[in-house]
Amino acid sequence: MNQIKIAIVIKDQLAAWQKLNVTAFLASSVAIAHPDTHGAELITASGNNYMPFMKYPVLVYKADTDAQLQRAFNRAKERGLHIGIYTQRLFATKNETDNLSEIARHTDADLDLVGICCIWRKQKG
Repeated sequence: MNQIKIAIVIKDQLAAWQKLNVTAFLASSVAIAHPDTHGAELITASGNNYMPFMKYPVLVYKADTDAQLQRAFNRAKERGLHIGIYTQRLFATKNETDNLSEIARHTDADLDLVGICCIWRKQKG
């Protein structure tokens, strides 16, 4: 049985709407890349179906400094975790094509990160 952990780290200096936006995009990246994290649809006594949540808790942390966020990013890479990224420049893009172009212009060391997410799986015996 797998134990899955999901973490999101957000730069604390962002505006509230930016923090929420980055968190939503990063959580969606986990759900898209790892469909096994999806739970079952929610069904009310009225018989209405609603979208499922992720089955696992999402731990959200703040990074007080760029260095803290970079350290979390580097540690996740060193550990071979699945990583999602969001950069400052993505706030100015308008669509997926622009997002892909913007990220492709930068090396990992050059990314102006404002948020990351990581997912890791631990085998339980």
